[in-house]
Amino acid sequence: MADTLPPAAPQAGPDTENGGRAKARGARRGKSRKSASRGIGSAVGRGAPGPAGTAAPLGIPKDNPRVDPGAGCVPAARPAPTAALEPAPFQPPAHRQAYAAIDLGTNNCRLLIARPSGDNFIVVDAFSRVVRLGEGLAQSGRLSQEAMDRTVAALRVCADKLKRRNVHLARSVATEACRRASNGGEFIERVRRETGIALDIISAREEARLAVLGCHILLESGHGPALVFDIGGGSTELVLIESGPTVPNILDWVSVPWGVVSLTESCEGDSDDPAARAARYAQMRQWVSDSFAAFAERIAPVRTATAQSGAQGGTMRLLGTSGTVTTLASLHLELPQYDRSAVDGLIVPAQSMRAISARLSSLSLAERREVPCIGRERADLVVAGCAILESILDLWPATRLAVADRGIREGILRSLIGANDTGERSRAALRDAVSPDIAGRDGRARG
Repeated sequence: MADTLPPAAPQAGPDTENGGRAKARGARRGKSRKSASRGIGSAVGRGAPGPAGTAAPLGIPKDNPRVDPGAGCVPAARPAPTAALEPAPFQPPAHRQAYAAIDLGTNNCRLLIARPSGDNFIVVDAFSRVVRLGEGLAQSGRLSQEAMDRTVAALRVCADKLKRRNVHLARSVATEACRRASNGGEFIERVRRETGIALDIISAREEARLAVLGCHILLESGHGPALVFDIGGGSTELVLIESGPTVPNILDWVSVPWGVVSLTESCEGDSDDPAARAARYAQMRQWVSDSFAAFAERIAPVRTATAQSGAQGGTMRLLGTSGTVTTLASLHLELPQYDRSAVDGLIVPAQSMRAISARLSSLSLAERREVPCIGRERADLVVAGCAILESILDLWPATRLAVADRGIREGILRSLIGANDTGERSRAALRDAVSPDIAGRDGRARG
């Protein structure tokens, strides 16, 4: 049996260091778009967590990828338990409670706060900052003091937003940089001590699951397996999924230690010489392709069958979530500056993504800094992202790529809200079951 994910629906909300509310907005997509995007305040689908996974059919190791609803969750402060027969302390209705997700990656620190709204949820605040926590990790094996200081400063902003928004339940996760660093545990303790945020260092498998959960709704409709990928700062996850009646099933997955930061730092020599730049880019692609080799061999029968189906009118479906794909999608649209509402859900020809990658890899660092939507923050990292993307297109030769500006945080929120809804229903059922007996005892006492 394959792993099952909870259902989800579209969500969007721009990341900003100021956060805040914004009116919901939607934009009709053209025929090449799968869904409309909305700003902060937009409704977002959610679903309760599915059953625990078992061994997948393509050799995936047997373990349980499900989220423990309590793991890494930080409930808001609660009054002390009241004595029997005293009225319970006031709690806001479920639809007014705020939930939060923090995703601390190798390159970025991101926060999303939302409230349930019917079968959806509304994003009420967001935050994103480039912190480069994994800077220098490839060489030293440790998180540097400067990187940790930058990250703690960003997490203090997150902690302040959690308090001001009166968050009911939060889950804060850390990924590849903290998994790899020899001082990752010490850093997690420092964060807890200085900000009050309890970061949970999640496995690569859980990272892949949450990314799929957060973005799979943007996958093009169709039949047969599809590939979802997340290019991070310190790792890249590939997940082979198959659409079910309501939720996707995970058929196989892999996580490799090449992200835009780790690959850039491991392949030094961003030269002003065009020939040297071309050789560096080829080396990057080779390293990434080699790391995908075992996964590519496992899914070869599926890839062949899917390609044959494509020859008969089907399509090889591919969905990417990362700064790399959203940046390249912006360049495809020739945007003067990044616009999430134009990019999230966009369908881009794979050949266009390859052409843009080839062009960026040929530019010098100074030239890349002048390219709109890249700038100084991403200029040194974007070439590594292009190399990873092209290696993915080699492995899964789809003709089109769906672009998602969403992922782990949205997956966390859906898991939290779905798990809380399940708990509320269980408690309500328990109250309904015991209330007649309580009423009877009260009646006898009065008699």
